[in-house]
Amino acid sequence: MKYVVIIGDGMADRPLEELEGRTPLQVANTPNLDFLVQKGITGKIKTVPEGFHPGSDIANLNILGYNPRKFYSGRAPLEALSIGIDLKPDDVAYRCNLVTLKYNKDKTKAVMEDYSSDHITTDEAKKLINDIQKEFSSETINFYPGVSYRHIMVWSSGPVNVECTPPHDITGKEIADYLPVGEGEDTLRELMLKSTTVLERHPVNCERVKNGKRPANSIWFWGQGKKLNIPTFKEKYNLEGALVSAVDLMRGLGINAGFEILQVPGITGYIDTNYIGKAKAALDALNRVDIVYIHVEAPDEAGHSGNYRHKIKAIEDIDSLVVGTVLSGMSSFKDYRILVLPDHATPVAVKTHTDEPVPFVIYDSNNEKNNVDNTFDESITLREDVLFIEEGWKLMDYFIKGTL
Repeated sequence: MKYVVIIGDGMADRPLEELEGRTPLQVANTPNLDFLVQKGITGKIKTVPEGFHPGSDIANLNILGYNPRKFYSGRAPLEALSIGIDLKPDDVAYRCNLVTLKYNKDKTKAVMEDYSSDHITTDEAKKLINDIQKEFSSETINFYPGVSYRHIMVWSSGPVNVECTPPHDITGKEIADYLPVGEGEDTLRELMLKSTTVLERHPVNCERVKNGKRPANSIWFWGQGKKLNIPTFKEKYNLEGALVSAVDLMRGLGINAGFEILQVPGITGYIDTNYIGKAKAALDALNRVDIVYIHVEAPDEAGHSGNYRHKIKAIEDIDSLVVGTVLSGMSSFKDYRILVLPDHATPVAVKTHTDEPVPFVIYDSNNEKNNVDNTFDESITLREDVLFIEEGWKLMDYFIKGTL
């Protein structure tokens, strides 16, 4: 038996007035997802347990079959592992975004204008973070470049008990009420403040402004935690796996689970990503592994940007270029199952993650259904007659074993 999991990050949404009370998922043309619904089993899942922030780290840890209440240790350690940082037991990793802050005239107030600095390129960002490292690193604090706007700061024997806010949660809001609070807040705030003196005058940002792009004029800390320790997927399910994703978070999760991390040219984490490349790499990997996990970030980024048109486009591309390619390619395998779902909702209207249940569909090549249902969208979560997996980590058991 071969297994394929396809995650449309943040694909679920809420009804929009601009779409006449429909969601992007309901408006999008998704014949391949709809086929899976007609021939498979639909249900709803709570990917974010009560009391947890609705992030992709929590949701995907859950979907992979690991109970967050037992295993979760923070987002940044996963991303640190992905870029080759071997955290020591006392190290605390922080996610370090390159963000765009918009100041008032006398620079006494600032608004979070863009959590991604206009999706700054990885090459540009590396130059900025390397100079931040030169200016602000110490015996205990170091900065490491990642992908696009996503980077890592590691604080040796640093604090974990500090409240930090994800920058994508406060787009358009004044930052004063969302700065780090708790143990180590003074150091974190000082680094964030001082970073602007280096970044504002940096040649990379001068060139970006010249070209009409937003500058990456500050760093922003969040998602802190210590090294994650989980059993491998092989130990848990006796299956070898592979994962493809454009984002460090997901690759870090995959490494922790013992998955092969697939390298695909042109994957960006945005709507211009190499969708077909991801699907083809996953299909090829199935010749040597049992399960592949395909993660597509694009709809989440569109949700954070508040752009429903981009989100519809991302969903349609996932359907035709990822789901469609996978369905065609699976014909070379006799026995297989496909699971498709959003990891969480990222509603366009609120521009951040939310924790409501999301729909899922499971297709089994050996057990095709003939359902009257014919669309994959959020209406599935409103039904009482579908399977509801309230403890999200049990979905993987159901997908692989057929039982809860």
